[in-house]
Amino acid sequence: MTRSISTAADRVVRTDDGAELAVTVEEPRDERAATVVLLHGWGAARAVWHDVAGQLLTAGHRVVRYDHRGHGASTVGKDGITVERLGADLAAVLAQLDITAAVLVGHSGGGFAAMSYATTYRTEAEARVRSMVLLATAAHDRKEPASEVKMMGNPVFHFALNRGPVGRAMLRQTLGESPSAAVAEANRRMFAATPRKVRQAYFGCMAEMDMRADLRTVPIPALVIAGSRDKMIRPELGAVVADSLPDAEFRIAKGIGHMVPLEAPDVVVAAVAEMAAR
Repeated sequence: MTRSISTAADRVVRTDDGAELAVTVEEPRDERAATVVLLHGWGAARAVWHDVAGQLLTAGHRVVRYDHRGHGASTVGKDGITVERLGADLAAVLAQLDITAAVLVGHSGGGFAAMSYATTYRTEAEARVRSMVLLATAAHDRKEPASEVKMMGNPVFHFALNRGPVGRAMLRQTLGESPSAAVAEANRRMFAATPRKVRQAYFGCMAEMDMRADLRTVPIPALVIAGSRDKMIRPELGAVVADSLPDAEFRIAKGIGHMVPLEAPDVVVAAVAEMAAR
């Protein structure tokens, strides 16, 4: 894909607990539309948004994407990994880049981060965020079995993820009906590249998460989308998110699994276009 950009810059945002967040800011060549901030899920990285970002830039959007702490080129910081801390990280990114009237797009755990920010930093969020697109995400009921959390940090599991065909087979359930070979491999590479202890910490940090009550006080418009074939976060949990927000709509993307940014970038871009007009 040819990207219609005039500048692309890598930045570092330093948080108050010493984490260094690797951020990419891409500016459109032509007329600027709303800034879009892209938040990836656990075990991915900002690279998961490659196709989405390209289309958004062509449409005239400024695109900001970053690696969550411990992922990609970002460090963990002193406070470690909690859903609340990820909301604070997003607050730091938006403040240090002085972003206003943005569309937040959060996939899976990136949706947790967006909702944590919106509920914890309400006044600031209303000033900085125009609308939200929440993909394959939930606000509660994410307590993973102890055995699965432990597996995420297991060195044998990590070794297997790094074996191409085996790793792709292990992650097949994260994808929908007919993913391309390129999508399956991109998914495997990012998940395998996440340090195993970081992966374990992320999968263990959601046990007490329940933002449903707090979401009822968030006036920011939102579009919540779930893949009909999502086996990681049940679509009905996305419906609960939409029901909890005062101004939200829930939709199903047919045939799509959990990895919406990789599987259905067009769906994401269309959702952004709709919510940027709010």
